[in-house]
Amino acid sequence: MKIRPYGDTFHDGKVQVSFTLPLKADALGVEAAKLLAKKMNLVDPQVVSAEDIHEGFGFFVVYGTMPYEIQTDDIHVQEIESKTLSREEIEGLIHENFDRDLVFVGASTGSDAHTVGIDAIMNMKGFAGHYGLERYSGIKTYNLGSQVDNEDFVRFAKKVNADVLLVSQTVTQKDIHIQNLTDLAELLESMGMRKQVLLICGGARISHELAKELGYDAGFGPKKYAEDVASFAVLELIARKKESEEAK
Repeated sequence: MKIRPYGDTFHDGKVQVSFTLPLKADALGVEAAKLLAKKMNLVDPQVVSAEDIHEGFGFFVVYGTMPYEIQTDDIHVQEIESKTLSREEIEGLIHENFDRDLVFVGASTGSDAHTVGIDAIMNMKGFAGHYGLERYSGIKTYNLGSQVDNEDFVRFAKKVNADVLLVSQTVTQKDIHIQNLTDLAELLESMGMRKQVLLICGGARISHELAKELGYDAGFGPKKYAEDVASFAVLELIARKKESEEAK
């Protein structure tokens, strides 16, 4: 199916873009915003809002028409294939397949000071009615908080014999999350620990496809909860356990 954006009528290509320029929101700024929109290949761009936000800086909202369309049949998305189970189902699988608690270690690593994401997954109260991993029977959790150096994170994971490492990344300016996630994966590899743990990352700009490209086992973006993460992790650990037993 061929599609393009629409605003007023279906398939009309109408879009809205907004951006900041180092110009006042005056006639010069408006014209500059319009010319930049044309550089984006928008047809008949109109600046519908222009406001000064700081001395010498303006914020501009532009409407225009997108002249392109895409074929959805050509889109291929890499997604996590495991199904999401209930907390009770996850707990049952753990008790059926393991004679110990599974150890999950989580943190916002690097310079990232935000804990909302990792807390939503790990803390007992969870988020939006989805209880965190602390409430799960059969799972032992360690939430190390924010701004945790990758070296300290890995060192702690080794100390507690972690099964699953959960890394939350919220700060993404200048793609700092890409570098930090890459450094962590390489650190685990250099220490001979990469194959011993499940490595999972999450955040607003994280996708499963990106996570796999960076050497992670899975990536979870927005609107994912503890049961999504736990389902993937537990099912994957069970699969690996069976493979190891069959190889003996």
